[in-house]
Amino acid sequence: MTSRSPGRIEDARILVVDDTEANVVLLRELLRINGYANVSMTTDSRQVAPLHQAECFDLILLDLRMPHLDGIAVMRQLKTIGGTDFLPVIIVTAYSDEENRLQALRQGARDYLLKPIVAADALLRIRNFLEVQLLYRERQRQAEALEQRVREQLTQLERLQRLKRFFSPQLAELIVQGGVDDPLRTHRREITVVSIDLRGFTAFTESAEPEEVMTILHAYHAEIGRLILQHEGTIEYFAGDGIMVFFNDPVPVANPGERAASMALEMQAAFVDLAAGWRKEGIELGLGIGIAQGYATIGAIGFEGRWDYGAVGSVTNLAARLCGEAKAGQILTHQKVAARLEKSIAAVPAGPLALKGFAQPVPAFSVEGLLQTKNAA
Repeated sequence: MTSRSPGRIEDARILVVDDTEANVVLLRELLRINGYANVSMTTDSRQVAPLHQAECFDLILLDLRMPHLDGIAVMRQLKTIGGTDFLPVIIVTAYSDEENRLQALRQGARDYLLKPIVAADALLRIRNFLEVQLLYRERQRQAEALEQRVREQLTQLERLQRLKRFFSPQLAELIVQGGVDDPLRTHRREITVVSIDLRGFTAFTESAEPEEVMTILHAYHAEIGRLILQHEGTIEYFAGDGIMVFFNDPVPVANPGERAASMALEMQAAFVDLAAGWRKEGIELGLGIGIAQGYATIGAIGFEGRWDYGAVGSVTNLAARLCGEAKAGQILTHQKVAARLEKSIAAVPAGPLALKGFAQPVPAFSVEGLLQTKNAA
């Protein structure tokens, strides 16, 4: 049974129940004369619960003493109907004794009218009840709408927190607001991948205490993470000293290669100060970066309760292999990126490289810096 709220009190759905047909006709006509158009009636008390379940009446005017089921039994039936947490019942009876009145009120009756009814008194009580009922239904509707909004907002917050693991906060919020197609759905796109890795980290961990390793990683992640967010990169993975970031997904950008190169150069510049501080403590670490561009299949990877955002394709392998070949302080890329960015980056040949997983040597280039544009100040 679905509850409903009448637009006006006169639009209320009313059911008149009495085993005497003359009584239901009399009360129905009194209500109609006074503007209540949706008035139904029955002389069979066994039909009240099914009718109410089907129609969801705003008010049931119920006789107390009837064959088959009396008014008390009818109210007990009404309480079993799903969604009936507020019985819309006014008893109309000739029984004026205190015991019957109290028994009806205990079962949930909202008022008690005595026969023969006084028209003015009955109409006033009916109107007062319907005003309360209308207010109750409206408050109930507002509460349900509020609960729904809260559920939706909690769902959005959960999704936002999940997306923030992979995307910048601004981008995650854009996705949640519907400004971007669902990125976790599998799709294919050309992306620029940046693979980042520390040089000398394995040797360092072999002799360092775990606390020292964590301190180094915290400082490294904080600086590199800041630049990833600044350039709005998408994190593919972020584990230990290895980090992979890509551009052009989930939001396509006009210059993914240039963004990647700019971020990589700023990372190398920022790492100089970090490395200098660690060097004073006898810790020798460097940063190697590889950049590759190509098509990949992208989306959610994992299982229920543990999803990651990943890219699958040779472009990620190429970026990782170039990173593995890069010396400390070096950024290596391949011919496609160097050619596309020839007007924006300074790159010098680094020779063909035999990379694991690639049948042919890969022409590599070392990114040295950004070129000044003609309009640069």
